[in-house]
Amino acid sequence: MSSKIYILAVMVVVSTLGYGQDTIPLYNSAIPNYLKNDIAEFYEPLGGDNFHISLVDTPEMYIYKPTKQLGDKTAAVLICPGGGYKYLSFYHEGVEVAEWFAERGVLAAILKSRLPDDRLMTHKENVPLMDAKQAMRILRTEANEWNIDPEKIGVMGFSAGGHLAASLSTHFGEGQRPNFSILIYPVISMEKGLTHMGSRNALLGKKPDEALVEEYSNEKHISSTTPPAFLVHASDDGAVPYRNSIVYYEQLIEKGVKQCEMHIFPKGGHGFWMAKGRKEPVSEWPELMEAWLLANGWMVK
Repeated sequence: MSSKIYILAVMVVVSTLGYGQDTIPLYNSAIPNYLKNDIAEFYEPLGGDNFHISLVDTPEMYIYKPTKQLGDKTAAVLICPGGGYKYLSFYHEGVEVAEWFAERGVLAAILKSRLPDDRLMTHKENVPLMDAKQAMRILRTEANEWNIDPEKIGVMGFSAGGHLAASLSTHFGEGQRPNFSILIYPVISMEKGLTHMGSRNALLGKKPDEALVEEYSNEKHISSTTPPAFLVHASDDGAVPYRNSIVYYEQLIEKGVKQCEMHIFPKGGHGFWMAKGRKEPVSEWPELMEAWLLANGWMVK
């Protein structure tokens, strides 16, 4: 089966999940930093509904509209799946999350961002953040059309997607600032001894310039304008050290960012997703996140 057939097969699965989903291209004209190539996007079925996406060449958002209307306008969240900047864990860290939000009256947009690859783009280290900024800009521009409150648009990311969400939260331009961020077992830093080396190598290369390491170590770019964050990690995470969440949280507090909350669970490992069916305390994190969103007015019941 060719990769093109994979694309068609999985797109049918995604498009039938409901919630009035629309597919929105990030760029209506030329895709920036694009290199002409013959490499096709690859969709890897992993059993059941689960799949990964790699070699992304068409950055898009998948919009999940709320299944019920709560209040005059809805909040929205931009979801960045993880995958070490090598693939996107699109189902467990995208579709399942979007469904959860849509069921609670929040518009969810899954970001299918490009993954850093010198064969597909120039300045690969800048491209995922470029796509995230464009996605946030679209959500703000279309806020009225999609019945979104423009002051209630957040970003959420898992693992390397957490690094992308934290990068957007610390490197935003006009119209790109999230109102809140949700970072689940996130890669925060690119510093050796703290980062996830697989994500660092994929994004920056194996021998990056120190200026790039500094630029994408998000804990070093927090200011009073950084959006409030809800962070979740497990202390037995064997891939991304839990100290990533701690250093980000500590810098938020030091810079005077209010409404922040962090949960470090004793067990959970890495990649516990929405923790469905888990019996450990880590299974409580979606409920804790919902309480945080409600308490701060980003969700309503």
